[in-house]
Amino acid sequence: MDETPPQKSPLVPERARGNLVAAVVAALREQIVGGRFAVGEKLPSEARLTEAFSVSRTVIREAIATLRADGLVEPRQGAGVFVLAPAEPEVRPFQVVDVDKISSIIEVLELRTAVEIEAAALAATRRSPAQEDEIYQAEAEVRALAQEGQPTAQADFRFHRAVALAANNPRFVEFLDMMGEASIPRSRLEGAGGQHSTDSYIALISAEHRAIANAIAQANADDARAAMRHHLMGSQQRYRSLLRGPAE
Repeated sequence: MDETPPQKSPLVPERARGNLVAAVVAALREQIVGGRFAVGEKLPSEARLTEAFSVSRTVIREAIATLRADGLVEPRQGAGVFVLAPAEPEVRPFQVVDVDKISSIIEVLELRTAVEIEAAALAATRRSPAQEDEIYQAEAEVRALAQEGQPTAQADFRFHRAVALAANNPRFVEFLDMMGEASIPRSRLEGAGGQHSTDSYIALISAEHRAIANAIAQANADDARAAMRHHLMGSQQRYRSLLRGPAE
């Protein structure tokens, strides 16, 4: 099995002289993922790979090191280099929200509350005119989509992300981006069950969003904190009372 040469890639070496290691990595990765080398199978020897790709041993060693770092192969001393089973996809933090459990949704909202109240206060004192305009545009988009009978969770996330951006501290945005639309529990309900929020609910959310936007525009940090707290604490209370109702 070690004597079976790998298939040559047309990128090696003719069109990849500037980065031979990357070219060899790409060729071997394609063959591993494509099944030419099965899980547990040993790759051809270093000498055979050197011959097959017309590169130096140093290039092959660096390519194998890269594949090892990617979790595709495992060098075993005295035995060779073996193909590994694909790793299980990593679950990103905050991405597992069980919409059938109100406690899971409350956990997300409690975390958001701890972070976004201060983001709103900072936005009130640090926002630029362009950032202020983005906050108002996102707030208006929620209402416009609701009037068209379209899902609103993505626009809702845009609003909260715009507030985080206006805080002008990149960590707030990184936090929301890491959570993604899972930070808006309604997105899971809309996506999974096709449920849409009622007009009265969207009107309530829009009023709360507008209060946050107005406080930020008026450079009132205390009011911005209070408005964001009212919004997110209200969401927690609505979920507790509505349980599996058609709300956020």
